[in-house]
Amino acid sequence: MKNPFVYGEVVPGESFVDREVELDRLIGDLSAGQKVFLISPRRYGKSSLIRQALNALSRRGVLTVEVTVSSYSSYLSFLEGYARALAAVETRWERARGWLTSVIGSTRPEVRYDADATGPGRFSVSFPLVKNERDMNRLANEVFTLPGRLASEQKRPVVVALDEFQAIDGFNGGSVEHALRAAAQQQRQVGYVFAGSEPSLMEKMIGPRRPFYKAGPVMRLQKIPADVFAGFIEARFGKSGIRAEAGLGAAIVDLAGNLPYDVQRLAHETWDDARSMGARRATLDALHTTLARLLAEQEPIFEAVWQRLTLAQRAVFRAVVLQNGQGLLSSDVRARYRLGGPSSIQTSLAALVKQDLVLKEGSQYVVVDSLLREWIARRTF
Repeated sequence: MKNPFVYGEVVPGESFVDREVELDRLIGDLSAGQKVFLISPRRYGKSSLIRQALNALSRRGVLTVEVTVSSYSSYLSFLEGYARALAAVETRWERARGWLTSVIGSTRPEVRYDADATGPGRFSVSFPLVKNERDMNRLANEVFTLPGRLASEQKRPVVVALDEFQAIDGFNGGSVEHALRAAAQQQRQVGYVFAGSEPSLMEKMIGPRRPFYKAGPVMRLQKIPADVFAGFIEARFGKSGIRAEAGLGAAIVDLAGNLPYDVQRLAHETWDDARSMGARRATLDALHTTLARLLAEQEPIFEAVWQRLTLAQRAVFRAVVLQNGQGLLSSDVRARYRLGGPSSIQTSLAALVKQDLVLKEGSQYVVVDSLLREWIARRTF
């Protein structure tokens, strides 16, 4: 028996839930060479959605490239990684090296192949002769044209996914956005998805007076309908040989705040506990036993988070949990939780958002980690 729930990684096709409308739209826009901006809070399944779209496009003969921008510590390392990902479309590394050397004229790429006895190995790309900002800008202009050249030379459409795209804002000021926009808008055979999990930063990047203003369609990922998610959870339990008690799916979705990552995590752990006990049925009581175990395991981490906060931030954080993130500035809520004045509350909320502990959805504040939310509700006063 294999656990049917996946979390902590990109979800494979059989564990992918709903998102039919979003997936169809994303595939259609990318097939048409659109430059799509996908904005999503963390844990909503953004990366899994992108991977599903790329897999579908690849089956249609499209060349796909995926790069996580936040993985790179500098602008130069990002350019090296981006160039490597594009060259890797050619699976034979000698040809990949020859192609990259022929299309980069501003500097000499250093391309190395690292053999692996247990696998196909991989190659790396570096630009050791790039020493200053002028060199960097010349290199960037060439690297950003590579998707268009790849599409032209291979005579096939190309789709590029730049995940955690908001991290680009930390590279070399705004010049990166200008250079990338200038190159991308000339590439009619290349679709782009610029995806980010910090909505406030992404919204600024596509706002007026920024290079990507009105550069392409914007998709804002919403939560999966709770009833759809609950049905999926119970069906997956049943197919794995462990039957779910009626209402278990809805309880998991509710306890996990309907956040895809947290739902999959709680379902995964509940299934594991049921299997370890030899049970053929997962019950609501078993779910709460699993939840208690997870809270105990995470307590040292949550305690450290709590201790880092100021007293004012703790009070506001607890109010967010107990008030379901609503009405925090009302006089009744302020008096009930001893929160102080509105300006003090807003300062604390801004700090909690910056620390990625809560996020704002419309007029409501939501705790990012559902286990942390439960821990605060049960263990703090």
